[in-house]
Amino acid sequence: MPFTTTQFPGLLIFEPQVHGDSRGYFFESYNENTFKEQGLAFSWVQDNQSSSNYGVIRGLHFQIPPNAQTKLIRVLRGSILDVVVDIRKGSPTYGKVFSIELSSENKKQLLIPRGFAHGFSVLSEQTEVLYKCDALYHKPSEQGILFSDPSLKIGWRIKPGEEIVSDKDQVLPFLSDFNSPFYFSEA
Repeated sequence: MPFTTTQFPGLLIFEPQVHGDSRGYFFESYNENTFKEQGLAFSWVQDNQSSSNYGVIRGLHFQIPPNAQTKLIRVLRGSILDVVVDIRKGSPTYGKVFSIELSSENKKQLLIPRGFAHGFSVLSEQTEVLYKCDALYHKPSEQGILFSDPSLKIGWRIKPGEEIVSDKDQVLPFLSDFNSPFYFSEA
């Protein structure tokens, strides 16, 4: 199976089967049947793509219910450190951080369920990230957690002084100041 579970309930790593030869490679980055066989049925309604330079840190973002989003993240060019924080009340991993390097080389993807704050740092000179969402962007529902929250101890793997963070992302609240509307369910 192309899915690897993590210690975070619902958070999965997807590694598509890559077919390569002297011409290059081919792989299915998404196949509805493959996901359904794993018990995952999503109706993807929006694709987002971003381009960023080394040192950019985006996040930690999410949308609150009823506009919360499940995301499937992959890298088209370069590499990122993809980071999520579980913000589901009652989850055994609430407030814990998971990170994974996603790159155009390893072709891994991260399936992020609703109830996680998401961000990434750009490790390569240039990167392009593509992600699917199962709910449309809704600006009034957009929220986040401060990327540098000391309680999270996230190692973004960017050289000191070379971090590039938007003004908006620098004023997000600490996790301890956030009253999460997400609740963990084992179902």
